Amino acid sequence: MKITLLFLLLSVMPAKKQLTIWMIGDSTMSVKAPDKSPETGWGMALAGFFREDVRIENRAMNGRSTLSFINENRWQPIVDHLQKGDYVLIQFGHNDEKVDKNGVGVSLTAYKANLAKFITEARRRKAIPVLLTSIARRHFVNGVLQDTHKGYPDAMRALADSMQVPLIDLEKKSMQLLTALGDEGSVRLFLHVPPGHEHYPEGVKDNTHLSPEGANAIAKLAVEGMRAQIPGLTKYLR
Repeated sequence: MKITLLFLLLSVMPAKKQLTIWMIGDSTMSVKAPDKSPETGWGMALAGFFREDVRIENRAMNGRSTLSFINENRWQPIVDHLQKGDYVLIQFGHNDEKVDKNGVGVSLTAYKANLAKFITEARRRKAIPVLLTSIARRHFVNGVLQDTHKGYPDAMRALADSMQVPLIDLEKKSMQLLTALGDEGSVRLFLHVPPGHEHYPEGVKDNTHLSPEGANAIAKLAVEGMRAQIPGLTKYLR
């Protein structure tokens, strides 16, 4: 009788909702095709920091800005599937700053408006938006790391403050990391491949996109930010 009663109770109890973390952004975050290996988006490494019962939906796409992500109808299907308590990690800027590229680049004002759209629509669905500034490019001049993002991280910081959105300052964190490693020491975090590689026969020296080690390092910085800014997520971390 007791076993039957327990079975009946379990059968009518609602299933515990799985936490879903949605990721929208550009190529520094996105999932890479196998033929692009060893290029790795930091979003690919993020799952390793969370418990297995957390679902990571990485919808970031190469070459996308806030504008093209919206115009290509990549955002609305996410909105349609957002559930109460979901998190939405938002990292754009690398391509928004390309104002001479039609359909991609946007002004700082439009950039903030598009970010505000993501925030407002996520909140409308009772999801929790989180802003992340763009990661630093590896661009040293005379041993000094340069800021290449043309004010877009500052615009995101201002918006996070005005809309009271959690902000993980990946630009600041990654600049600190690259500066500590130095010009030569930071090479290993990026897509530097010698000639003869099966996917890059002529080799490549890419100081924007990440190696597996770099993706893991940036994901670790993101998780550090989550611990500091988003206490609700800490219980889901390994």
